[in-house]
Amino acid sequence: MSGSATLTLTALAGVPNVTDGDNLVAIILSALEASALTLQTGDVVVLAQKIVSKSEGRTVDLATIEPSDRARELAAVSDKDPRVVELILRESTEVLRSRPGAIIVAHRLGFVCANAGIDQSNVGAGGDDRVLLLPKDPDASSAAIRRELKRRTGADVAVLVIDSIGRAWRNGTIGTAIGLSGLPGLLDLRTRPDLFGRPLQTSELGLADELASAASLIMGQAAEGRPIVLARGVPYDRREGTMRELIRPKEMDLFR
Repeated sequence: MSGSATLTLTALAGVPNVTDGDNLVAIILSALEASALTLQTGDVVVLAQKIVSKSEGRTVDLATIEPSDRARELAAVSDKDPRVVELILRESTEVLRSRPGAIIVAHRLGFVCANAGIDQSNVGAGGDDRVLLLPKDPDASSAAIRRELKRRTGADVAVLVIDSIGRAWRNGTIGTAIGLSGLPGLLDLRTRPDLFGRPLQTSELGLADELASAASLIMGQAAEGRPIVLARGVPYDRREGTMRELIRPKEMDLFR
């Protein structure tokens, strides 16, 4: 019989409203201090996509967007602002489905999501005239933050950027990894023995997504203001990983 295992998730205190150009590493370290915590090698720092996008200047003023004919056509079908639809098209490689309220697309980063991940909630000043795009390269953002955290603290941690994304076969959104550095996205358990010594044949664990979903529970989705979570005790094999290893190839995707 195996021993006990513990995973702790702590939403950090004292995180300010992030704006364009803010130093996320400085914010993380200040929040750790406010929470009476210090980083340890093996920890995972989980960041809400919104603060990464805001710090990287991914807020767009809709007054600057001129919708194309295609955007206007799709806006009529989806009952959405044509300017938002224009941004959805720019952020996507393929439109898969549309209905009033939602446009399902293949995002330029590779995954399938609604409305290209473009959000109008908790964007900040400007109200309905400002929207927030996903980071240009969340893996690169994660890696840069990880490097700087190690330089400033000496701790070799992993960094995860997450967003709330729906699933084709179930209702409700869950926290999902869109960028990572320092941990596997996909954990290959094949050949490992089960309880009776039989080697696993097909088991691959979406480690980064499981952790993203767990962290999302205490981040919250509305006005909680808890966009940084420290995960300690995550059982994972140390290696570099990327978000793309979690994306099912199109030819194997039975939902597309």
